[in-house]
Amino acid sequence: MYTLYSMRRSGNCYKVRLAFAQLGVAYNLIEIDILKGETRTPDFLTKNPSGHVPLLEVTPGRYLPESNAILAYIATDTPLAPADRIDRYDALQWMFFEQNSLQPNLGAAWFWLTLVKGGRELQMHALEDWMEKGYQALGVMEKHLAKNRFFAADRYTIADIALYAYAHVAHECDYELDNFPAIRDWLARVAAQPRHVSMDWHPVTEESAG
Repeated sequence: MYTLYSMRRSGNCYKVRLAFAQLGVAYNLIEIDILKGETRTPDFLTKNPSGHVPLLEVTPGRYLPESNAILAYIATDTPLAPADRIDRYDALQWMFFEQNSLQPNLGAAWFWLTLVKGGRELQMHALEDWMEKGYQALGVMEKHLAKNRFFAADRYTIADIALYAYAHVAHECDYELDNFPAIRDWLARVAAQPRHVSMDWHPVTEESAG
């Protein structure tokens, strides 16, 4: 069984938990608090020298880092990964876009404005840049979604999961989506997918409630 090292309020970690939930894959979950330095311990750094989550233990002692690499791995040969070669790489290019253009801006704003006490004051110098570049990324997404229901293969895939993770909390970190109707409609379509779970959903919580 997989073991996932994850932080609940991390968009990158949410991607993997959402994909697992929608695929119906069982896994062990180890909650990590990066704000307490738990990814910087000698033990964790032996597993992932970059000191980041999510981190997936694929087999005993074999670890796979990076959220979108994990998504691509667990979705292989499932409905979440396009089978057509061009569609598959179209999905991957949107996942690269997410890590290069969306996550460094929306993700950074989300982290500092919602998770770190006093983060706005600490990062005031960077916020304007995050907002400008984040809106540019949202603009690219809006243009695509104005003509397409999803990002690749004309259906819901791991590309949508990757982009949804931080786009769906954009409004919580100063981004206004009033001028992005196609994105708002897409967010609703993603949330309506079978077995969708929220960022706060936790399999342990779900089991306890039952």
